Amino acid sequence: MTIDFWFDFSCPYAYLAATQRRRLAAEAGVPVVLQPFLLGGVFQAIGQVQNLSATLSPPKARHNRLDLLRWATLFEVPLQTPVRHPNRTVDALRALLATPEAAREAVVDSFYRAYWAEAEDLADRAVLHRRLTELALDADAILALADSEAIRTDLRQRTARAVEVGVFGAPAFVVGDQLFWGQDRIPLVVRAAQGWRPDPQYDNFRF
Repeated sequence: MTIDFWFDFSCPYAYLAATQRRRLAAEAGVPVVLQPFLLGGVFQAIGQVQNLSATLSPPKARHNRLDLLRWATLFEVPLQTPVRHPNRTVDALRALLATPEAAREAVVDSFYRAYWAEAEDLADRAVLHRRLTELALDADAILALADSEAIRTDLRQRTARAVEVGVFGAPAFVVGDQLFWGQDRIPLVVRAAQGWRPDPQYDNFRF
């Protein structure tokens, strides 16, 4: 049993979830597997508008802002207004996939901090280069590989796979055949990883 963590750097709720993934793995007793994908690609595939925040009514926008502040406070993690949002993250995702697997967890943390904690432009390759270098990685080699057709194909295939498993937004957690959306579902994800499922008495419920 594993927990697949589907994410894109452009989502603040995915950032919040990412800060809890190690706690999630410890509480669930199973590994959390990184599953990067391009959120914009999923939105395009399912017919969702690209910038959801631009479609919110003023009351919903105010609530979303407060919701993020509440969760950041609860998780005790930094949160700053990004330099721009949504930020183009395709280069960052490709750089992550071009990174040696042993270093990807650290890169995820660094790239998320850049976007959501330190207000850096994750679409700027100079920012990616510096972040990779600070992790003692070969930034030149990684960014060169990130431009390869192999890595581009990898990201496209991962995004297509996200659609196949039912991912419609970020963050998403998949445990077996169960999908959970949002950092607030982490307690349910923990239980699902331990074998919990909805009671069969509700199988006939339709909504």
